[in-house]
Amino acid sequence: MAPRILLARHGQTEWSLLGRHTGRTDIPLLDEGRRGAKLLGERLHKAPWSGLPEAEIRTSPLARAYETCELAGFADRAQSWDALMEWDYGDYEGKTAAEIHAVDPDWFIWHDGVPGGETKAQLSDRADGIIEWVRSADRDVLVFAHGHILRVLGARWIGEDVSFAARIKLDPASLSVLGWAYGAPSIDRWNDTGHLGT
Repeated sequence: MAPRILLARHGQTEWSLLGRHTGRTDIPLLDEGRRGAKLLGERLHKAPWSGLPEAEIRTSPLARAYETCELAGFADRAQSWDALMEWDYGDYEGKTAAEIHAVDPDWFIWHDGVPGGETKAQLSDRADGIIEWVRSADRDVLVFAHGHILRVLGARWIGEDVSFAARIKLDPASLSVLGWAYGAPSIDRWNDTGHLGT
């Protein structure tokens, strides 16, 4: 069986709720985020996933992703991996799009990137490294990470440029699955929040 990658976005935080760009700042989950993480875990421990006993688990080391992994019931099998950290937003860390547009009205992160942080090329290369690792062995992978890096993983999995990630929204505590169709990489499931009752 060709490997799949299951993507679990961390639960809600104060900054994600407010729309602040949360890259490397270590923000904890809100109570709502903890609830979402537990519901995600309950879903992944039921059929058809059944706890993914053969899967390899990795998590971003940032607290919001690690706590989501822990509350979902996978921390005992998870390995922390810096490659899964969120986009380094540089000068735009902690700022909302509205605050950035007050200075640069035409700015769009997926086209313009961020000053003083990780370039789109660096982000793409990092995602490609994760994908290469996933495809290196015959086993499924579950990763707990962040909105933008997971959207870039989705884009790069199907061979699209980083800018394609603008078209694939991803909510907190969502589940997505990247797999295969007719021998080619595919997006099998995206931004699934059915376990949250939404």
